[in-house]
Amino acid sequence: MARVPQLKALALIPALALAAGALAACGGDEGGTAAGGVQLIAAGKLTTCTHLPYQPFQVKQGDKIVGFDVDLVDLVAKKLNVQQNIVDIAFENIESGEAMNSGQCDLAAAGMTITDKRKQKFDFSEPYFEATQALLVKAGSPIKDFSNVAGKKIGVQSATTGADYAKEHAKGAEIVTFDDLALEEQAVKNGTVDAGVNDNGVLYDFVKTNPDTAVATEFKTNEFYGIGVKQGNSALVTAINDSLKASVSDGTYAQIYQKWFGKAPTWLPGNPTQ
Repeated sequence: MARVPQLKALALIPALALAAGALAACGGDEGGTAAGGVQLIAAGKLTTCTHLPYQPFQVKQGDKIVGFDVDLVDLVAKKLNVQQNIVDIAFENIESGEAMNSGQCDLAAAGMTITDKRKQKFDFSEPYFEATQALLVKAGSPIKDFSNVAGKKIGVQSATTGADYAKEHAKGAEIVTFDDLALEEQAVKNGTVDAGVNDNGVLYDFVKTNPDTAVATEFKTNEFYGIGVKQGNSALVTAINDSLKASVSDGTYAQIYQKWFGKAPTWLPGNPTQ
């Protein structure tokens, strides 16, 4: 290797120092180990990936992200003696498993249904919420179900089980895909689409503050939400499951449910899912 002249070498020192600083900045937080041997991508933090808004499961209020999912994951963070840190990303990156498997987050809590397809890409906690699909319409709409939607526009959210259900069952309808829940709900409210399909919990929450809309019907789809975790991270899955079990035993789950849905739960984690 040729030697660098002394003056040029001296001139390189500041540049090298800046480069080293830049590399250090890119490194970000170093990972750490929490209680129970749980490996985390950032020391002292339980990093949660979600997709906003999905009220009342996760929604931004002021400078904070709050919701049913947020409160449940806070229980896990408390068990691990760390703080929850929430990252808002595209749902497609969660649903594909990329967010967890690439180390962007420790877990995903995004009102996400457990499916066999998703279980091939990442691991799930035990179910924590019973859900089903529902049909959102304008108040007074003649649409009551999928029997008369031929030629109508049906809104769905990208990469969701609701989108899959509508594509299979809304015969003759034009399926219009939106990137997030809020866009889909507003499209129904504004008449851009004739109806929208999504999970019952979020749609009932929407009609409470938008009385010009209504939930026309529910479709029994036997769906349950789970918290997603990187494949093989069994220690974190165990911590989540233990936290859910404890929240049922001590009544915390029921309190959180009442807080966000205004009623007592009819299903609890640990109950049969069939």
